Amino acid sequence: MKDFLPVLYKDPLLGVAILSIWFKTIVVSLIGFNLHIESFPDFLLLVFNPVGSLMLLIGFSFYFFKRVKPLLLVLIMGIATGLLYGDLLYFRFYSDFVTVPILFQFKNVGGIGPSTFELMSPWDLLLISDLILAGWILKTKKANFVNLSRRWKFTYVGFSVSLLLVTLVIGLVKSPYLFAESYDREQLVKYVGPFNYHLYDIGIAATNPLSHLLASKSDTKASIAYTKSSKKKPSDLFGVAEGKNLILVSMESTQNFVINQQINGEDITPFLNSLIKDSLYFSNIYDQTAQGKTSDAEFMIDTGLYPLSSGSAFVRKPDNTFRSLPHLLKEKENYYAAVFHGNDRTFWNREYMYNTLGYDRYFSKRDYSVTEDNSVNYGIKDIPFFEQTASLLEKVPKPFYTRLITLTNHFPFLLGEADQFIDQADTSEDVVNRYVTTVRYEDEAIKTLFEDLKANGLYDDTVVVLYGDHYGISEKYEQGVFELLNQKDTPVNHAKLQQVPLIIHVPGQEGRIIETIGGEIDIRATVLHLLGIKSKDTLSFGHSLFTREENHPVIFRDGDFITKEYIFQDNVCYSTRSEKSVSESRCEPYKQTVRKELRMSDDILYGDLVRFLE
Repeated sequence: MKDFLPVLYKDPLLGVAILSIWFKTIVVSLIGFNLHIESFPDFLLLVFNPVGSLMLLIGFSFYFFKRVKPLLLVLIMGIATGLLYGDLLYFRFYSDFVTVPILFQFKNVGGIGPSTFELMSPWDLLLISDLILAGWILKTKKANFVNLSRRWKFTYVGFSVSLLLVTLVIGLVKSPYLFAESYDREQLVKYVGPFNYHLYDIGIAATNPLSHLLASKSDTKASIAYTKSSKKKPSDLFGVAEGKNLILVSMESTQNFVINQQINGEDITPFLNSLIKDSLYFSNIYDQTAQGKTSDAEFMIDTGLYPLSSGSAFVRKPDNTFRSLPHLLKEKENYYAAVFHGNDRTFWNREYMYNTLGYDRYFSKRDYSVTEDNSVNYGIKDIPFFEQTASLLEKVPKPFYTRLITLTNHFPFLLGEADQFIDQADTSEDVVNRYVTTVRYEDEAIKTLFEDLKANGLYDDTVVVLYGDHYGISEKYEQGVFELLNQKDTPVNHAKLQQVPLIIHVPGQEGRIIETIGGEIDIRATVLHLLGIKSKDTLSFGHSLFTREENHPVIFRDGDFITKEYIFQDNVCYSTRSEKSVSESRCEPYKQTVRKELRMSDDILYGDLVRFLE
């Protein structure tokens, strides 16, 4: 070691590379990712866990040469910085980390456009300051590239590997389920570092295909036994909508806090507020989507399975066999199944996946009259979308099951003044201020849909299910929501912001507010309950919201969960009553259920186990 550090001192470019990327990683982890540090040992682990892998990566600039190759070193610095910045931009909106599958689905998370630029900050330029310094060192010829002996290189590699192994062991001591709970990417990044996390993610992505090859019929037994045990006796609403048409309206980025909320004395959602009075309104339903966002919500509702922790099942598992909602409805009363969406057919691989799920027709952008005037952001605006959809619905065979997917209320929430039915909010976050106007526009569009259903005679014989597909305001902008609601920024309030509205309108049924805690995965079982359909051996993890047990956790794809008494998030257990952290032992029994269900769901998807059902 005596000649190890002097070489780094004599070669300033190599020293700058290691120290600068190390420092950037620490700053981005603490400030950009806002990783929760619970103790001083956690802080030390976060500080030192990137060093080993960074040194190994930078070493590729000299492993096969006598001296450091300056251009190769700068290229490695650029790659490391780009990876870090990509994670930062993705995290700012999705509160998550980039995975290998999502890189192959880049266009589905927005690509490069207004959404991306909205997330950028002038402070981000500091991330390339070391690259500018490296360029200056090279240009002024202040770099002094010394000869590197084989012994020095072995010492360098040995020291790097030792650091890497020590931090991995400490991480496992801190969290014994670290790799078993690899879906908790924040925990992984905190305990092994962002670069080691990406290496692990690459390994997982490379080995997942083996699950399909090695799966057998016997693998389904445990999952069938577990999902069967959750079946409950029907409620008084079982079968009240038997034989009726079914329309599901996917409300883009709509969170539950907008319901019955006002701005300057005006309702944000006046029509939905009135609709709730004669509908079934579920007031405690949570967004359970992962990286697939809207497609994840569709997937859960159709299959009753959890989304994949990495990427979208629509893109990664379109060749699987499923016992989907269209399949079950066809078996019961030969329902015709269709999806209406004013976007490209290939987005989220919908054209292929809808066929797998048993849909008869996909009405996409090519079936609509889409112009520059009637479009904004991601496509056709909601009012013309519903107006055109109404005429298409009249031609669909009855009974039908259809899903209508809205677009306008999508980040970064752009809308011209002519379409604004309410003034913007006045908070410190422009994104939140604009969000109010696009939600209000969506509400007006849904009013148009109901008017059209009454006009074409479908209203009295159609159940309409309206659900928020996922959050619209990410954690980065939540302060604006707390200002709007006059709430404090607390872990419990943050968790409650993940609630999405679920409204089921059954013609002739009186309105009810149902406070059962549940998630999007429960929508399928709830709809089947109303239609009077008992599903058998479908490997579904959803529960009817009319009979769901209160102590069963609502499970999120990152391993967090919510029950009536506890909220587990960021690896901290909170009491919903006191809103303070409590002993983790209170949450441990629920964590066992979380691990079991997520593992079983993943086994079903990666092994394609539904193909073995008789």
